[in-house]
Amino acid sequence: MLTQPAKGGHTSDPCKVNGRKAGVLFGAYSLQAGNGGIARVARLMLRVLSEELAQIPRPAYALTLGDRSPVQDLGLRVQYSSEARLHFALSVLRKAFGCGHILFDACQAAQVYQLPFLRGKPMLTFLHGIEVWDEAPDRYIQSAHRATFLLANSEYTRDKAERLHGGFARARVCWLATESDDLPPPALPLGERAPEVLIVARLGERYKGHRALIDCWPQVVAAVPQATLRIVGVGPHNAELNQRAAQSPAAAWIKFEGFVPDAELESLYARAPVFAMPSRGEGFGLVYVEAMRHGLPVIASTEDAGPEVVKHGQTGYTVNLTRTHELPEAIIHLLRNRDEACRLGEAGRKRWQEHFRFSAFRSRFQPLLREFLAT
Repeated sequence: MLTQPAKGGHTSDPCKVNGRKAGVLFGAYSLQAGNGGIARVARLMLRVLSEELAQIPRPAYALTLGDRSPVQDLGLRVQYSSEARLHFALSVLRKAFGCGHILFDACQAAQVYQLPFLRGKPMLTFLHGIEVWDEAPDRYIQSAHRATFLLANSEYTRDKAERLHGGFARARVCWLATESDDLPPPALPLGERAPEVLIVARLGERYKGHRALIDCWPQVVAAVPQATLRIVGVGPHNAELNQRAAQSPAAAWIKFEGFVPDAELESLYARAPVFAMPSRGEGFGLVYVEAMRHGLPVIASTEDAGPEVVKHGQTGYTVNLTRTHELPEAIIHLLRNRDEACRLGEAGRKRWQEHFRFSAFRSRFQPLLREFLAT
């Protein structure tokens, strides 16, 4: 159910506040490239919002918390707050005075909606997964429950949050996407590439699958000599994972690339014949669709939203991590059978073109946005 228009200030016309054309406020923790998946979702949202407001002009404001340098042109001028959350909340409060609708990239940022003046104004926020699952802070759950309009990045995210906490069945599913429709530059054919497996993920969450890949790598190298595991990402578990890899009999074939800018990441996707992130906690998995864009077969797990994005036997494999043999067997099979890898990779690219390009996200998000802005 959608909430009723706010009392005091917000009139029966959602496009007016105090008799004047109402603004639209967008708040995000970050829009900066390299700041993770939620920042990417924020950029996707803001781009579609700016396109929509160009058709139906209304005052619009975008605020972020802690971005220290300008982001790419997303259609709206972005005001950067300090890293102090109180300052961000006060900035939202000031801008919201003349706004009829408020959007947040995630319920972490949407916590400011608890401020009395904001309550009652229509508010939209996205659900991403772990922040509303097991051991989720009560303040995140509460901010999601307060939302007028709730979006989830997958059916899995919505359904798991509903099972755990209730009140999430009303969330509308809006799959995510890459930030453009462009194909990557031409690359060496998949069948001619050296035996490598790429994982791109922050080294900060234990569920991402780094440990499973490192632990199975001796089996992979024994079956496919010189097979290389290439790990892209940084985070607080960097030292622990490096030590784990150093103690492996296959240490020479496990490479840590650290942080890699998006422009340089293209070349790593272009040299690997397989992408693997056997995660246990993905609400969606943006790196899966990026790998599909590059025509790579993807290995995910059965324990999260992976099977919603990666179609087992069609665009890659989803492995059961409790059956420890499945992950190395899937990797070895794809490295040895390049025709199969090519077939899965091409099917993945077609799936990306149909469902996970920016224009596909726009087609999903735009009608939801219009419905929200009409409340």
